[in-house]
Amino acid sequence: METVGSPDAGLLVIDKDSGMTSHDVVASLRRIFAQKRAGHAGTLDPDATGILIVGFGRFTRALKYFVGLQKTYIADFVLGVSTDTMDSSGVEIARSNPRKVSDDDIEEAIKALTGEIIQVPPMISAIKVGGKKLYEYAREGKEVEIPPRKVNVYSFEFTRSNIENELRVKISCSAGTYIRSLANDLGEALEVGCHLKNLRRVEIGSFGVQQSVSIKDVTLNHFLTPASALSFMHQVTVSEEVEAKISHGSPLSRVETGALGEGPFAMINSNGDLLAVYKSAGLEKITPDVVVAATG
Repeated sequence: METVGSPDAGLLVIDKDSGMTSHDVVASLRRIFAQKRAGHAGTLDPDATGILIVGFGRFTRALKYFVGLQKTYIADFVLGVSTDTMDSSGVEIARSNPRKVSDDDIEEAIKALTGEIIQVPPMISAIKVGGKKLYEYAREGKEVEIPPRKVNVYSFEFTRSNIENELRVKISCSAGTYIRSLANDLGEALEVGCHLKNLRRVEIGSFGVQQSVSIKDVTLNHFLTPASALSFMHQVTVSEEVEAKISHGSPLSRVETGALGEGPFAMINSNGDLLAVYKSAGLEKITPDVVVAATG
């Protein structure tokens, strides 16, 4: 069984530096490993740091399974100042004295922002409205109505920073949650304003920063195999006979594979290599969703 992946089919857990876009990271890694096929799952803003999942070669097809994973962030919020972008890169639009805000006040406000909540994404985001990204409207100085959406904030903790009026927060949330919007909402709830100063993503699913590597230090040995990258998924080890069917993209019966439940299912051969990801197709069948193994 292979223990290290490759640029032909593998995954890197990158610790992104501030000042780089997620696209910049992928472009740099393409050059480093001479691999044209590469992509990322879960965009990080240029000023943010932390985990960025990057898939290569045939494994880029499987990046969609990482997009919806739970994410954890550590951030610094500044009370008493609101900006037009909800973060420190924007222009200050309001200022007030936050000294009257107690820890109990903050706890109460955070409780209301925990669990399933309705959030309005910021204008500085890549969400599309009317076929156009919100940040493109913002660059043109145009206001558009942003539809609110449901997100889940699983945990929201804070400590007082040693810098006056700053909070250090740790937030675990569903995909699609905007931390800068949480900062803004917290400021509105406390009636003093608030914006995001620093943001670091420390977890995506089961991947933590301790497993990540910076671009300047990355080597071929840092590639995860497709099978290990999808270790969070229900894995099904198949016989050679079933492996042959998978190579032809054939539907499979649940009986012959033992694939029970909703899936998706990571189909693994006897060597421990990922062949494909299958999805549920009713009570009796599963069908291929993404084929990862080289064919022909």
